[in-house]
Amino acid sequence: MSAASGTPTTPTQLFNGNQSCSTDETTPTYLWARAGLTVMGIPGSPESTDNGPVTVRYQVWPITDPTRITTVSRDHAALGFEATAVFPADAFTDGQTYAWQAQMVAGGTASDWSAECYVTIDNTAPSKPPTISSSNYPDNDDWNQGGEAVQVTLDANGVDDVAGFEFSWTGDFPVIGASIGAYGVPHFEDPYENSKYFKRADTLGGSATLNLIPPRGAGVLTLWVRSLDRAYAASARTSYTFLVKSTAPKVTPAKPAPAFGERTTFTLEPDPAVQATSQVVSYSVRTTGGQSDKTITVKASANGTAKVTLPLDGAYGNSLDVKSTSKNGWVSDSGWWGTSFDTTATVSSDVYTEYESSGGVGVPGTFTFAPKVKGVASYTYSFNGDPEVTVKAGAHHEARINWSPSQNGYYYLEVYATTWDGIQLVPCDYIFFVN
Repeated sequence: MSAASGTPTTPTQLFNGNQSCSTDETTPTYLWARAGLTVMGIPGSPESTDNGPVTVRYQVWPITDPTRITTVSRDHAALGFEATAVFPADAFTDGQTYAWQAQMVAGGTASDWSAECYVTIDNTAPSKPPTISSSNYPDNDDWNQGGEAVQVTLDANGVDDVAGFEFSWTGDFPVIGASIGAYGVPHFEDPYENSKYFKRADTLGGSATLNLIPPRGAGVLTLWVRSLDRAYAASARTSYTFLVKSTAPKVTPAKPAPAFGERTTFTLEPDPAVQATSQVVSYSVRTTGGQSDKTITVKASANGTAKVTLPLDGAYGNSLDVKSTSKNGWVSDSGWWGTSFDTTATVSSDVYTEYESSGGVGVPGTFTFAPKVKGVASYTYSFNGDPEVTVKAGAHHEARINWSPSQNGYYYLEVYATTWDGIQLVPCDYIFFVN
């Protein structure tokens, strides 16, 4: 209400279906209204000193018959906040255009009516799914060379009110809607501004051309698509499946069989066809099996190759998973390199031979621990699950212990080595029998 006169003010910020009101009869907002049509407007100002609440009255009519008016009200509306009301579904006929407006009522006095908002009711979704074709990735049984963006043409398939298309590599489609801001004001998000999932048709009932980078660089790939009319109602979905052969880079270590503990340089080379299509600019390198696994990005040279130096410090082994990224955004499938290490200690005894019966109760024996890899600093051992004991390695990275059994029968000795870098290596079991 006006603070000066107490006269109700005409509602502002008018919305229908959470979209802004169109005051141009030639460009109405197309809306789905099978469950009714939600409208809203803001009465007055939240700073008003008048006592609320107030009523916001809405009326709607077909533009072909202005006398056929339907009226709804939102009672107890708060000043300065969107006041929502719903016109019933039976007030509308599919395909017709309607005008609606709003006014504020307070203390028995009504404001002027707002400007007219225009909507066209579209309760019929597109009757057929779109057609899909690709000029460079045909949907046959042949394996296509990857590296180039997928050129896709979507067509309305003869449905004349298709305004655009929604597409997805997973078959899941995002929800079209609005976020609600301060004072209940909706902020409709135009789906066609999201080029990851939506594309407007070149004309109503027309087609659209896309250049898409698929979510992975090889394999059986499927694009799911559905048509959208002007009210954003969707057709049934359809799909387009095509095959892409591997585009993985080559991963080569400086030495064919690098040893545990070595820092090794790897050469990364692009798939030749990928490089010829669009220059490889970087690689994503993911390490597994090591002490500090991570994913790093390595910049490629002009010819698409790159080098990366990594420690091979996995007690069981190390592997690399490498993907290339091209200038056009293409991400390849994974090139893989891996190796395994035997980092267990070698255990021997002068008395108690492995897998044999020997010695006796109280008979001392010497056990020798020797490394299979470089850099061993100590050994940790336990007989039959007793508390662990750690001994330092000697000058030749070996260690010796003296031990006497307290009873006869089955024994197992578990031993593992630890490097100077603190890496615990793989344990081994040494099994023997005491006479």
